[in-house]
Amino acid sequence: MSEPRLRAKELDAADGLAAQRAEFLLDEGGGGSGGEAVYLDGNSLGALPAAVPGRVEDVVRRQWGELRIRSWTEEGWWTAPERIGDRIAPLVGAAAGQIVVGDSTSVNVFKAVVGAVRLARSADTAAGPVGSAGPVRDEIVVDATTFPTDGYIAESAARMTGCTLRPVPPSGIPDALGDRTAAVLLNHVDYRTGRLHDLPALTAAVHAAGAYVVWDLCHSAGALPVGLDEHGVDLAVGCTYKYLNGGPGSPAYLYVRAELQDRFDSPLPGWNSHAEPFGMRPEYAPAPGALRGRVGTPDILSMLALEAALDVWDGGVTIEAVRAKSLALTDFFLECVEAYVPEGRVECLTPRAHGERGSQIALRCPDAGDVMKRLIERGVVGDFRHPDVLRFGFTPLYVGFADVERAARVLADVLAEPGTQGVF
Repeated sequence: MSEPRLRAKELDAADGLAAQRAEFLLDEGGGGSGGEAVYLDGNSLGALPAAVPGRVEDVVRRQWGELRIRSWTEEGWWTAPERIGDRIAPLVGAAAGQIVVGDSTSVNVFKAVVGAVRLARSADTAAGPVGSAGPVRDEIVVDATTFPTDGYIAESAARMTGCTLRPVPPSGIPDALGDRTAAVLLNHVDYRTGRLHDLPALTAAVHAAGAYVVWDLCHSAGALPVGLDEHGVDLAVGCTYKYLNGGPGSPAYLYVRAELQDRFDSPLPGWNSHAEPFGMRPEYAPAPGALRGRVGTPDILSMLALEAALDVWDGGVTIEAVRAKSLALTDFFLECVEAYVPEGRVECLTPRAHGERGSQIALRCPDAGDVMKRLIERGVVGDFRHPDVLRFGFTPLYVGFADVERAARVLADVLAEPGTQGVF
């Protein structure tokens, strides 16, 4: 047995989170001719938690099928957005009452960015009498490496608020800020490379400029500590179908810091965020607290599937333990790639430093699209990002060290096959 395989056995034997794997329904025999399946795409879609099918069946057959409309009160459908938000809160370092679940990430990015601009302008207005404030805050700064949709939403928000949009790489954010900056939209982890950006330092820089920050946590929530409250983050958004395993299209969430909630002015007011939702009044009056982040009727089926998926965090699983294993898994993957893959065949785009790494490894490879297709055929599932990036996501709750070793070994086999391209 090779040294990496022996090392994998030792690491799995010492893994304090190994038992969590049983909380998921994994296709252990789905690896084709190569053996067991290795699922390394949880950074796109998390695996199915075992508790979800039964819970969804109960929601459909009994709660919807038998109780029908009574379930809004008797089964807690109406309070689900805040209840589930409070379950997500500890995973991102937030106290209860600051997260509401619902809508898509894109919709929540829009709410947060426009809301941040309005907060900045209301703060300037409150700073002194008319005419005493400084320049109008008319600039939105956006992470230049952001996921495309965040950029699209930021551009639309800028047009709607009369702001100029300024794309800036995260490393250049502190120097780009000024007294015209209203809001800054940043990704905690770069979706291509897996680079982890410095949330505490960047948040402090935004605040020093008198602006408000919005963090996109899609690739960090459930994989590493975030510390929203600790670091004074203003607003944050995230999806729940990656490391939170909520299922395809599961609802996203919006965080609004408690101190800002009474001033948060959502650009999408709806009857669900009204102070009297069943009053059906023509004029809008926002509900107190995180509830003002709601819009319309919650998507109950997918929301309650998400609630069941969050059961995997019960029983003492901590985000700190998950982070420690994530770093161990990604370190070991890089060790195995170096041991098995010929030098120069792939290039690692993910930072080696733990403080700069999320929970994925991105490898640059000239024929990445074809290589990933062959990997999937052999039961190693990652994904491909145009034009030349292989992405491997490591979800510590169900990925083991033997999975990691096998993935690197199959990658080396695929890269050695006839028809693949050479080194850089």
